[in-house]
Amino acid sequence: AELKDQGVACGRKRVARLMRREGLVGVSPRRYKTTTIADPDAGPIVDLVKRAFGPDTIELDTIYAGDITYVRTWEGWLYLATVIDLGSRRVVGWSMADHMRAELVCDALGMAIEHRRPGGLIFHSDRGSQYTSGAFASLCDDNGVTQSMSRPGQCWDNAVAESFFAALKNELIYRNVWATRAEARQAMFEYIEVFFNRRRRHSSLGYLSPAAYEATRRARSKAAA
Repeated sequence: AELKDQGVACGRKRVARLMRREGLVGVSPRRYKTTTIADPDAGPIVDLVKRAFGPDTIELDTIYAGDITYVRTWEGWLYLATVIDLGSRRVVGWSMADHMRAELVCDALGMAIEHRRPGGLIFHSDRGSQYTSGAFASLCDDNGVTQSMSRPGQCWDNAVAESFFAALKNELIYRNVWATRAEARQAMFEYIEVFFNRRRRHSSLGYLSPAAYEATRRARSKAAA
């Protein structure tokens, strides 16, 4: 899709043949470090999304999904919490810290709410203790956000968040080593805001970037009105 957008006539088979000739291969995923620690005392919160992730069926700023991952540096772990709009796959909120306390996910959702001002929002996540905490529940209540949670042990129930982290690790984290958390933080910021949201093409979006897809949807809505 990128080559065609630049005016280069090609197909999948030709790209595959040229990659083989040059000794180029795709990046393979690695095993993950567990970051989800379930809270056994958490109250029942149902799955309101039920794997209905198709962006063309979800209005912008109506369903967000969140999760936590980690980055290794020479100083120690840096943890990243993200919030993704399922209507466009755009990362609309994020937070980084050297811990996995509840404020990590609260700050990420708070950023999304401040920047996007959603109304009637559903927030979907796994059942990690950060998302079942009283602090996060209070943040959701104060902003009219309804929580939705994956079923226990079902990672596919939060597949969009998992897919983003897989791309982040394969395209950035596994290709670099950072001496400090500050260096890793800057790299994560540039990946999210400069590359992923504005340039990276997604097959689920018709090979548009999240920013371009949102602009296209808003233009269609304006024309229809």
